[in-house]
Amino acid sequence: MNGADVIARILKKEGVEILPAFPHSDLIESAAKVGIRPIVVRQERQALHIADGYARMSGGRKLACSTVQNGPGSENAFGGVAQCYADNVPVLHVPGGYPRAVQGIDAHFVAGRGLKPVSKWCETVPSGERIPQMMQNAFALLRNGRPGPVTLEIPTDVFRGEADPGLADRYRTQRRSVPVADAAETRELVDLLLKAKAPVIVAGQGILYAEAWDELLALAELTQTPVMTTLNGKSAFPENHALALGCAGGSRRGEAIHFLDRADLILGLGTSFTRSEYITPFPTEGRIFAQLTNWEGDVSKDYPVDLGVIGDAKPSLAAMAADVVSRLGEDGRGGATAVRDEVAAARRTFMDRWGPLAASGETPVNPYRVIAEIVRAVDRRKTVVTHDAGSPRDQTTAFYEAVAPHGYMGWGKTTQLGLGLGLMQGAKLARPDWDCVNIMGDAAIGMVGMDIETGVRNRIGTTTVVLKNAVMGGYVNYHPVAAEKHAIHELGGDYADVARALGAHGERVTDPDEVAPALGRALGRNAEGAPAVIEVISSDETRIPRDLPDGL
Repeated sequence: MNGADVIARILKKEGVEILPAFPHSDLIESAAKVGIRPIVVRQERQALHIADGYARMSGGRKLACSTVQNGPGSENAFGGVAQCYADNVPVLHVPGGYPRAVQGIDAHFVAGRGLKPVSKWCETVPSGERIPQMMQNAFALLRNGRPGPVTLEIPTDVFRGEADPGLADRYRTQRRSVPVADAAETRELVDLLLKAKAPVIVAGQGILYAEAWDELLALAELTQTPVMTTLNGKSAFPENHALALGCAGGSRRGEAIHFLDRADLILGLGTSFTRSEYITPFPTEGRIFAQLTNWEGDVSKDYPVDLGVIGDAKPSLAAMAADVVSRLGEDGRGGATAVRDEVAAARRTFMDRWGPLAASGETPVNPYRVIAEIVRAVDRRKTVVTHDAGSPRDQTTAFYEAVAPHGYMGWGKTTQLGLGLGLMQGAKLARPDWDCVNIMGDAAIGMVGMDIETGVRNRIGTTTVVLKNAVMGGYVNYHPVAAEKHAIHELGGDYADVARALGAHGERVTDPDEVAPALGRALGRNAEGAPAVIEVISSDETRIPRDLPDGL
């Protein structure tokens, strides 16, 4: 037995089922021996993206481990680890490392040092004897507190070195601890909520990781408080609910703007309240901010929080809901209709303005029509959709209505083009019974298109919708002279043809009325284990819903 064998046995104990990898790692062979499925991709970053989507789809309950070759493998994987770090995703990354005797050479990239800035914890395992304890610490960190990637670099000689067969037996599996917020502090949160004249709840992905969507729904209904989600938290609250304000991302619906504009209390639940150009900024003047989070580093990080409470969302929200019932009775304020009527009016106003784009019969096909067709084509109770960076993100997050937890995978604290394909491949591996759809543009498929073949080879049936407008949307505004002189914003390719050449199902759509039938055929092929690409010849739609509250 060698070090890689010990690690593989530990991974098996922790319930790890897949190992996204490229191109070589001693862990690949050892994992296969114990029944862990290696998923060999076409580039290292994709391995992390698959592990990322796999973890998000289960709220961190199911974890994947990724591995890459020492040196250039870790260099290429850096971006994938960084994405997990920015979006707080628990992924175990176990790259190979140069032999211990040569790790001091300047030209050698040492993952145990180089990935520290983008890892929750990052170390190099110094010897085979240390494997069980360091792996135990790694899984404790993965399962508890603020989610994030953990990197354990394994030098080649530790991977291959002879190891005591009893090392894996020493390993003790790690559990998730659920800290409950102090009762006095949850009562203070309820005090603020009930006293506010115009409160708004901002729900983050902490709701998804805690599986606290039922508790959130109960609290919102008992107090008749409207709810918007963060980009990462989209699907934590059903967006067809009478109190739903949609997603507060780089684009946002009119309902969210209307209520933020008049809010006197902004209550963040399971969110870090991070400021980013991809996240709706919240007005601060005259507002009270309260926050429930599982990590103290989130409190008052970017907004002036008046009351910050530390605790896991599920038991903490349950305690808040119980407190409301004790004060107001079983129905709380559930009989009141004023807030729901106000949400409905704001929703009608927004759709009067934007609805015609979703129904457009123009050609090239309007992207908003494509999104509307996806909403109608899928069973949103068993489908997860994600966007890619750029225009697809801003167009989709405001108009794809998520109705089930994990029915949308939002991301964007860092925005790596091409992430959507890997996320959906990982999601499909985590939930094979769900349909998985990613929406991307020309630039995004250019980054990861060859990994369509990864889906073919591994029978990962996802659907990729490419909004092909043959440009990088909006970049003419940044580079008008370069665009005019050198057409630097123009991109091209026959993506459906590429998909077919790689063994996937591929279709090109030019008529908006053909989008729905093409989606039906693609999802049918997905059910057979085949990935599909629908290339929609689309317009360069530049209109994005971004009006902000007064003062921003």
